[in-house]
Amino acid sequence: MHFVRSPRRRRVARLAVLALAASLLSGLAVAAQSPETQAPAALRNALQAAWQHHPSYRATEAQLAAARARFDAAGQPLYNPEVELAGDDEGPDRTTTAGLNLTLDLSGKRRVRREAAAARVDQATAEAKLRRRDFAKQWFASWAELQTMQQRVRTGERRLALVTRFGDLAQKQFAAADISGLERDLALLARDEAQAEQSQLVAEQAEAEARFRAVGGLPELLASLALPSNALPPPTAPQTGIEQLPDWQAAQAAALAAEREVTVARRNRIADPTVGVRGGRIDYGNVQDNVIGVSLSIPLFVRNSYRAEVVAAQADADVAVAEAERVRVELDADRRRAIDSYAAAQSAWSRWQASRGTDVERRANLLEKLWREGELSTADYLLQLKQTLDTQLAGAELEARLWRSYADYLAATGQLERWAGLEGTP
Repeated sequence: MHFVRSPRRRRVARLAVLALAASLLSGLAVAAQSPETQAPAALRNALQAAWQHHPSYRATEAQLAAARARFDAAGQPLYNPEVELAGDDEGPDRTTTAGLNLTLDLSGKRRVRREAAAARVDQATAEAKLRRRDFAKQWFASWAELQTMQQRVRTGERRLALVTRFGDLAQKQFAAADISGLERDLALLARDEAQAEQSQLVAEQAEAEARFRAVGGLPELLASLALPSNALPPPTAPQTGIEQLPDWQAAQAAALAAEREVTVARRNRIADPTVGVRGGRIDYGNVQDNVIGVSLSIPLFVRNSYRAEVVAAQADADVAVAEAERVRVELDADRRRAIDSYAAAQSAWSRWQASRGTDVERRANLLEKLWREGELSTADYLLQLKQTLDTQLAGAELEARLWRSYADYLAATGQLERWAGLEGTP
């Protein structure tokens, strides 16, 4: 007898083989490569504490516990024995019997259900790792955003102090008849505008802090820690394939679990016989005799053959396999995007740091000196000061973008959990 494997089975088998091979290659690659730069210890500790105290962690652990419990349940026998007691009283005849019935799992339903449940445990484990990785990405993004907003608020405070001081100087200059009333009013308008913009920056910082706290972040624990942006390494070619990413592992595990559900549905179409044994006593007036009987019953799947369940399970398996292939394509494209985006952000950050125009203190002092000497008008002074401070605000946003792209790069290349110290965390 020859068995022909369906294309769907071949696809699932191919996915499983690729996953195993990638896992082995990943272990060799990690052992061969040099140790990777890790996040500062304070940052790793804060993230680990945030994850283990967040409701998402408890939900993930509960889902894993449920999957393991279903696996234990699937390994239990399908059928329990049934006790049957019967008594008949017909005129002078009286019959009393006791019996035991048991349905036999001759088609291996218990085994295939256990295999399907084991696949669901693997799927739950992969999805738990995916949720942990996504939590780390979100935590880092929220922390970088909060750091950015704190820098912007400090820059706004510096701007407000400068224009307030300039407004006071303008009033003194106007009182001494050195500038016109129009220039004085322009300086005071700039001060009022800075106050309004500062209130907006403070509100944005409060929103960023709320988002950081929503993912378990505690800003007060990281108040003294600045973004180590200058220590970030350049992007390198990934050492492992996308098969090691939790996104693909979860999709592949779902495909394998769906395929095993097809086997379960097919086994459910096989009727299991029920064997019964009974014994008792029959009374014929003054005569007594023993009764022994054996029964065998087999359900007939005539009105419902349960074929529709098999067709539905096969369709679900096809969907899961197609979904795994879609995830593979998207992960490959996203990896390229993440590497290019991080390289561009790091290059822009290096150029910004090397620029002399980002030295706000030096430029602000120079502008004020030129204004006092009459080489700059009030309008030109305010315009150039605004451009200088806007440059510093843009630098803070650029630094946040650098960290967001770095987190994406680590996630897309499978390094985020190692970098964050979450690899050994439940």
